[in-house]
Amino acid sequence: MSSVPVAADFPVRVLGGPTAHFEYGGLRFLTDPTFDAPGDYGRPGRPQLTKTAPSASGPGDLGPIDVVLLSHDEHPDNLDTSGRALLARIPLTLTTPSGGERLRESLGERVRGLGDWESLALDRPGGGTVTVTGVPALHGPGSREQVEPFTGQVVGFVLTGEGLPTVYVSGDNASLDAVREIAGRFGPVDTALLFAGAPRFPVLFDNQVLVLDSAMAAEAARLLGARRVVPVHYDSWAHFTEGGDELAAAFTAAGLADRLDWGKGA
Repeated sequence: MSSVPVAADFPVRVLGGPTAHFEYGGLRFLTDPTFDAPGDYGRPGRPQLTKTAPSASGPGDLGPIDVVLLSHDEHPDNLDTSGRALLARIPLTLTTPSGGERLRESLGERVRGLGDWESLALDRPGGGTVTVTGVPALHGPGSREQVEPFTGQVVGFVLTGEGLPTVYVSGDNASLDAVREIAGRFGPVDTALLFAGAPRFPVLFDNQVLVLDSAMAAEAARLLGARRVVPVHYDSWAHFTEGGDELAAAFTAAGLADRLDWGKGA
């Protein structure tokens, strides 16, 4: 496992859905910002998404954010109206190449798209850098050519830095092959923020999962050698078909229950 000691763990606060807040290397990160009230969301011709619970905190409660890690911009359960408004106040948003193009009109140089294995070095307040690498993610079963025309482009992220733990943020990924490839390049991983929840729609991919189900999340943790797993993207939306109980059961069955951190940190 990693040589980084347990004391190097940093608090992660999960705010609901895919949104988590943490400080790493002196920089403050936020994943997929979603703060809108419960209700029905979606565009004509797309499956309706129903938010069932409010976020644990609003944007004004978080203090300054340095970087948003946005797995994709096309779905309201990953970037909603409040989240889009927040991006205008954030120095840097990292997302997919296509999302970077869409958001550049409103955000200008505040947004950058990262392709697979493309890295960006960010200056740390006390000197040194944090490197953010875009890593593969597939928002559904099958190849990229089969999946992206229906669910769009998605990116995950790996964070590294001298003297810092290795962090993986999966984004809306349903591919264990992608996880296996990431583990081969960056494993073992100290902290993995795994998007789960097993979302399904009968009209998409014969109702197969669009993001990891609970058993797949446990297998992803095993592949990564993850010392800590923070689950996100498993509550607050009606299309998530598995929640915290299923995740706990799957990690227990895999002998990995001690790796789970439910994101109650400050």
